[in-house]
Amino acid sequence: MLSNGIPRGFPEKWLATVTEPRVHEDENGFYIYSISENCKVYFEEFYHFLEEVEKRCSVELGVLNYKINRTSSDHQETLSFYQARQIVVEQLLKTVYSFYSDSANLGVIMSPWCFGTVVLEKIEIYKERLVRGEATDPHLPDFPYYVFSYLNEIYQKTLLEVLGFPPEAFAMRWQYSELLKRYSRVLSDVNSSLQQILQTVKSRWNGSA
Repeated sequence: MLSNGIPRGFPEKWLATVTEPRVHEDENGFYIYSISENCKVYFEEFYHFLEEVEKRCSVELGVLNYKINRTSSDHQETLSFYQARQIVVEQLLKTVYSFYSDSANLGVIMSPWCFGTVVLEKIEIYKERLVRGEATDPHLPDFPYYVFSYLNEIYQKTLLEVLGFPPEAFAMRWQYSELLKRYSRVLSDVNSSLQQILQTVKSRWNGSA
């Protein structure tokens, strides 16, 4: 359970009783096999990782709030740096809450590095939406130029620091993204084929009626 009371989406009781072909168990606990990473991902390790990330985020946000409150408003660039870092950490924490509580999608169970790449891409999308004015953030000042500038500069480094990852953790990001796109294309092709088969069966049925 997270510090705010959010429970695990897939608790051990559920794992022990569910009939789900993707859920397996060995001497180390329950796991799913990640095709994209070619490895076992254990539920307990994944949830423990998210619990630790939540603690890191809470500490980081506490430090940032303290620094922001003690920084004079005429130190605009310093404030902008803190605010940019605040945006990154809060987006990370938001993803932790979402993945930890998800009880419908086993796809959220992944290795720490894969989780990091997912958050990285989420932040990049959010960052672009902020710049285009398609999203708002409570930490953006009236004139957010410096915040955007620092956000572009520090978002990857900030994520690595808070997650405790080495720089190479994000080196596989495009492999994960490409695999997900490939699986999506395969599913789309399968769906199209099924629709064609159903249409053919329907046409023949109507023709023989």
